[in-house]
Amino acid sequence: MDQKDISVKGGRNIKSQEQTRDLFIRPAVDIFETDQGLTLLADLPGVAKEDLQIDIDRGLLTVQANARSHLGGEPILCEFIHGNFYRQFQLPDTIDSEKIAAEMNNGVLTLQLPKSEAAKPRHIEISAT
Repeated sequence: MDQKDISVKGGRNIKSQEQTRDLFIRPAVDIFETDQGLTLLADLPGVAKEDLQIDIDRGLLTVQANARSHLGGEPILCEFIHGNFYRQFQLPDTIDSEKIAAEMNNGVLTLQLPKSEAAKPRHIEISAT
């Protein structure tokens, strides 16, 4: 798999990977942490739920999606690329992969990655003797 930098007008660079003529776009992602777990937000414009695949294998979270333009005709101006999104994350051992939940809403993927009970902070009461 070759890795390439693709220049886009306006000076933006998009890191991508090419495999048998498929262009992969690295989606923008925000990750937030709380005591309960991680929340991952990924921008996937033009992606329908049916075109999204999320997998976990040995702690490696993979998000793959195919964005399609549902409009007819020749594009005159395109400010974002329709194509295949691809992103991977190595999850910490503290994440309970059995309880991960995903939601797709208006091109934004939200993944809830809860921590295992053993990894969550807890308060220990002190008993009087």
